[in-house]
Amino acid sequence: MKTSLVQKYNIPGPRYTSYPTVPYWNKDGIEDQDWIKSFQASFTESNQSEGISVYIHLPFCESLCTFCACHKHITKRHEVEEMYIETVLKEWQLYVEMLEETPIIKELHLGGGTPTFFSKENLQFLMDGIFKLSNKHSEAEFSFEGHPNNTTKAQLQTLFNCGFTRVSFGVQDYNEKVQKAIHRIQPFEAVEKVTKWSREIGYTSVSHDLIFGLPFQTKENVIHTINKTKELQPDRISFYSYAHVPWVKGVGQRGFNENDLPKNDEKRELYEIGKQLFAELGYVEIGMDHFALKTDSLYQATINKTLHRNFMGYTANKTKLMIGLGMSAISDSWYAFAQNVKTVKEYQKMVNEGKLPIFRGHLLSKEDQVIRKHILNIMCHFSTSWKEDIMKINNIEKHIGLLKEMVQDGLVEVRQNSLTVPEKARPYVRNICMAFDLHLLKNKPKTQLFSMTI
Repeated sequence: MKTSLVQKYNIPGPRYTSYPTVPYWNKDGIEDQDWIKSFQASFTESNQSEGISVYIHLPFCESLCTFCACHKHITKRHEVEEMYIETVLKEWQLYVEMLEETPIIKELHLGGGTPTFFSKENLQFLMDGIFKLSNKHSEAEFSFEGHPNNTTKAQLQTLFNCGFTRVSFGVQDYNEKVQKAIHRIQPFEAVEKVTKWSREIGYTSVSHDLIFGLPFQTKENVIHTINKTKELQPDRISFYSYAHVPWVKGVGQRGFNENDLPKNDEKRELYEIGKQLFAELGYVEIGMDHFALKTDSLYQATINKTLHRNFMGYTANKTKLMIGLGMSAISDSWYAFAQNVKTVKEYQKMVNEGKLPIFRGHLLSKEDQVIRKHILNIMCHFSTSWKEDIMKINNIEKHIGLLKEMVQDGLVEVRQNSLTVPEKARPYVRNICMAFDLHLLKNKPKTQLFSMTI
C-alpha cells in the first residue's frame, strides 16, 4: 500500500511557540543577571515605541480535563486565590522596580488553568495591582480564557471595565461521549450563554477553542460541533490538533486507551472537514490551526503582515518584550527566554523571598535570532526570504537541502533566496520549520519529546 503524505510526515515535532524550543534551551539555564540585562535592554528599545506584553498564568482548576497539556493546580479551595494574586503582584513589582520608566502595556492575557476560577473581586484586585504600576497603550488589546461552565456575567463585566475586549471559551467538542472521555462535561447552553453575555457587554472579539483528534471523535462529531458553533458565530475559532503527550503530563492524559484516538489520515480528515466548513461560514485560515472572520483583528494582522506568534499563540500585536507572571509563566525579551518554577508552593516561596522565580531559560545566540525570525515568518505568513543573514549560519545550505524531498512532494517551493508554503501544504508547516531547526538537527532526541506534527 502506498504511504500517504500524512503517514510519511506525521512525526514528533515542535509547535514552535519559541525558537529554540524549550528542550534545547541552554543546558545550564540562565543566570538572573543575564535575564535582567536582557529584558531591561528590550524594554528600553521598545516600551515607548510599541509597548510591552504581559502574560499572567492563573493555574487553578476545580477538575482535571484529560486533554489538557497546560501547567495547572487542581483544587476546589478558593481561599488560594488571594494569596496567589498577592504573589503575582509582588513578582510584577520586582520587575517594575528594575525598569527606568513606567511600563506601557499593549497586550495583556490571562491564561491558565482557569482564569474564571477567580472571583470578580479578586480579578479586580489583580488588575488594580497591575495598572497601579503601569499605563495602558492607546492600542491595547487585553484578553482572557474563560470556562463556559463557571464564567459569570459579573466576571465578564469586571474585566471589560478593566479594558478587556477579547475572550476565548474552551469548547473542544459537543459530543457527550467525547466530553466524558476528556472529563469536560459542558453543554451547548453554557457556551451559548457566556457568548451572548460577552456580546451584550461589548466584547469585540469572542473566540471558541475546538479540538480535533480527541478520543472517540468522529467526523460526524466534528460536523455537529461546527454546526452548533455556527449558531453563535464566534469572531475567531482555534481548531487545535489534540497533542497526546502522556509521557510529559502523566496520568492526566491516560484516562482513555490510545486505540480510542483517531490517527494519521483519519485524524487529518477531521481537520480538512472542519476547514471546509469554516470556509463556507466565512472564516479565513490564519497561520496554523486558527480561523477568523474578516472583521477580526487577527485577519487584519494577516493582511497587514503583522501577525505574530509567541507563548500565547497567534496575536495581532507584536511586542519585543513579553513578561510572564505566575507559576510556570515564560518571559521573552527576543534576546532571551526565562521560565518560572512549575509549582505554586515553590513560586510563592521564591517571590516572597524577593527573588525572580526563574528556574530555566535561554540566551539566544545571533544564529538563534536569525533562525527564529525565519521560523516565525513561516509559521505566521507561510513564506520567508533571505539574503545574507541566513547564509552566515553554519551549514545552512545543508539544512535547506533537507527540504528537497518536501519540494518533490509539493509541500514547499524554494527559490534562490526565498521559500513559500502552498496552501495545500499548510498542515506540514511544522515539518518545514524543522528543516531550519539547527538545535534539533544537531541533537536529535533519543526519546519522544514532542507531539505528532499532523
